[in-house]
Amino acid sequence: MLAIDPLLVGDLDLGDVLVVLLKVVVVFVIGLVATMLMVWFERKAIAGMQNRIGPNKAGPFGILQTLADGIKLFFKEDLIPERSDRFVFKLAPYLSFVPAFLVWTVIPLGGDYTGGRDGLVTWFGRETRVQLADPQVGVLLLLALSSIAVYGIMLAGWSSGSKYPLLGSVRASAQMVSYEAALGMSMAAVLLLAGTLSTSGIVAAQQGTTNWHLISTGILPFMIFMIAATAELNRPPFDLVEAEQELVGGFNTEYSSIRFALFFLAEFMNTITMSAVIVTLFFAGPQPLTIDIGAVQWDGDLMLGPLNGTVWFLLKLLVFLYVYVWFRATLPRLRYDQLMNLGWKVLIPLSLGWFMLLAAFRLGQDQDWNRWIVLVVSVVVLAVCAALLLAATRVSARNREREGAMF
Repeated sequence: MLAIDPLLVGDLDLGDVLVVLLKVVVVFVIGLVATMLMVWFERKAIAGMQNRIGPNKAGPFGILQTLADGIKLFFKEDLIPERSDRFVFKLAPYLSFVPAFLVWTVIPLGGDYTGGRDGLVTWFGRETRVQLADPQVGVLLLLALSSIAVYGIMLAGWSSGSKYPLLGSVRASAQMVSYEAALGMSMAAVLLLAGTLSTSGIVAAQQGTTNWHLISTGILPFMIFMIAATAELNRPPFDLVEAEQELVGGFNTEYSSIRFALFFLAEFMNTITMSAVIVTLFFAGPQPLTIDIGAVQWDGDLMLGPLNGTVWFLLKLLVFLYVYVWFRATLPRLRYDQLMNLGWKVLIPLSLGWFMLLAAFRLGQDQDWNRWIVLVVSVVVLAVCAALLLAATRVSARNREREGAMF
């Protein structure tokens, strides 16, 4: 399962084990520090957009404010509702927080992609990849871990023994499950072109900017993945699980102290990890941005050696983190019916149709069919399917209007 990393091929000695332990520490520290900085970055960026000051007291530029808030929450009273299921109530925050950490284990965080090195670097005389593990089914592991987070939210609301957290958790589970399908179908378009489930293999398949899956898949899968990921993260404008005007505080209403902090950290860490997944799947991860326009040629080398890929990964990651902050500061919250209609009636059919179109082109390429005939037939079939779906939607809406309100 872990054999792609040359460090783990053959017999292991003490040095190999120490390098793996170093990777574990690095991933753990990066996860915690990145989450703390993300909270500070979001508060400062939104303050700038709204002409406010934001955190500015604790540490330079208020950068230690998140640490101060965490210490405060750690020492606050930990309340457990009398009618709650105590074991499940205590377990739920970890089911949300731990999967966000585990995703980092299969994300390539760097590597040297210059000179045909395929992302390999040399640490302490040993050749390895800049990721903790590289299983052959890395993408499936990502999907599994993102699904486990649903259990944390659902069980948190159910075990609280109160109706408002339960309503918030039901909303959350319905929302996350609904958008999981669109997320998976858009990811399938990437797997179709990459031909592998390994995250490092997906990055290696995007050698050269024109081969980034953002371009090779036709941009639409990236847009669908971005929208579905935002809904999966319960981020604005899809933060219906915390609609305070309807649900008090959502699924975590009864939580306090460090357990509430775990949910809080999980939300921000999931934002970072999902941004890292987007960068890996569609923007080549640590692969450099190359330029080849006439006489202007640049291979993306920043003259940083083994750190070259890590710097490119961080730059791409920062772009998406800012986009998520921009979403929160700009977009209004959707109604719940709009949320579900977008997921089931737009994103899922669109992602499925686009995947079929890409599959038809790949099959036509393998069988040496005329690409124009393949395009025309595919477009006609998809247009008929879209017309049938639109007609069914209109008939359903007309029937609901004729029957009137249910309550």
